Amino acid sequence: MSPASPADLPMASPSPSPSPAKSKKAHELLTRTLKSPYSYAHLELHSDSGPVAGLDALQVRSFCTAALRQFLGATGLSMPLDILQVSGHSCWVRLPREDLAGFAAAITAWQGAVQDGVRVSLRIRGCSDWLGALVGREGEQRMWSS
Repeated sequence: MSPASPADLPMASPSPSPSPAKSKKAHELLTRTLKSPYSYAHLELHSDSGPVAGLDALQVRSFCTAALRQFLGATGLSMPLDILQVSGHSCWVRLPREDLAGFAAAITAWQGAVQDGVRVSLRIRGCSDWLGALVGREGEQRMWSS
């Protein structure tokens, strides 16, 4: 027998190609980050001396306006503020997200007011861009304190 010519040799089997399902790559068409245009704050009425009556929406508006006027002047007075709920000594407010830092600083720096001979002020219990995260903290506190 004569040596085989290269044309007579069997072809090498091709390397296995990836299956069609593996070769397709997912293409990202759109990426979106969810941002709420609002921020939320949970405020609480605080007094160093003695019990005080609960809050109402008018008091919350008055206290917040006083704090914003003292800290930010006319700019603070123009800040839109929505009072979402007032319950006992707590309240929840909504404001534009970009104003949250100024609002928090104003409430923190505010010395308070005298109500029925007792000095009262507002404390920030929490702030968040998502109301659900803020309200969930309230239930978390009850769970660990009982």
